[in-house]
Amino acid sequence: MASIRVVALCLVSFQFLVCVIEGIPITITNNCPYTVWPGSQANQGSPQLSKTGFELSSQKSDSVDVPAKWSGKFWARTGCSNNNGMFSCATADCGNHVECSGAGEATPASLMEFTVDTNGDHDTYDVSNVDGFNIPSSITPQGGTGTCKVASCPANINAACPNDLQFKSSDGSVVGCKSACVAYGKPKYCCSGPQHNTSQTCPPSNYSQFFSKQCPNAYSYAYDDNKGTFTCSKPTAYAIKLCP
Repeated sequence: MASIRVVALCLVSFQFLVCVIEGIPITITNNCPYTVWPGSQANQGSPQLSKTGFELSSQKSDSVDVPAKWSGKFWARTGCSNNNGMFSCATADCGNHVECSGAGEATPASLMEFTVDTNGDHDTYDVSNVDGFNIPSSITPQGGTGTCKVASCPANINAACPNDLQFKSSDGSVVGCKSACVAYGKPKYCCSGPQHNTSQTCPPSNYSQFFSKQCPNAYSYAYDDNKGTFTCSKPTAYAIKLCP
C-alpha cells in the first residue's frame, strides 16, 4: 500500500529484508482543569492499540500510534479513583480497569471516532454525542490535503442538559448528558428496528436537535452524517483535545 503517512525503514542484507512500519500518531491533550483517563477500543477487524487506557493530568499530553487501515474510537473517563484496589470512574468507565483492553465505554460518553486510510485514499473522523456527552472534545488533523476541518464539540453540554437526560454522580452533580437513545432506548431515538433504520424513517428528534444546537460540528444522532463526518487525505498526525 502506498501512503505518505506510513514510514517504512527496510534493512537489506545478503539474505534478509526487514521492514519497520510506524503508524500515524494521535496525540491527546488534556486542557481540562482536572485529570482524565482516556480510553480506546478498536472496531472489529482492527487491532487494539499498544495502550488502551491511561491517566492524563491537566495540561498534559500523551500519544499513541494508530496503524494503517485502522478504525476505532477514543473517549475520556472522568471522576476516576482507586478505592480498596477497585478502579472505577464516574463517567465512561470500561470495566473497572485503567487499560480498557478491548472493552467499550459506559454511557453517556463523548466519542472521537476514526477510520484511518479509507479506501487507501482518505481518513474519516468525527466527534459523536450519539451515546451522550461527558466532556468537551475536538479532533484536528495535522497536514494532509482536502477539507481536513476540525471536528469538535467544545460546549459543556452538561451545564445545559435537560432534566430527563441528566446523568449524576453520587454527590448529585451533573457529570454527563444522556442521548435520548441511551435514556429511553426507543427505536425512534436509536434509529433501530425495521421502522426506523434509515435516514428517511429516523429524522432528528427534539433531543438530537438540542445536541446539534450545542455542538453543530458533532454527531447528534445516528444519521447526522452531513454535519458529523469529516475527511482528510493522508494527514501526518491527529491532535485530540479535551476541553478545547
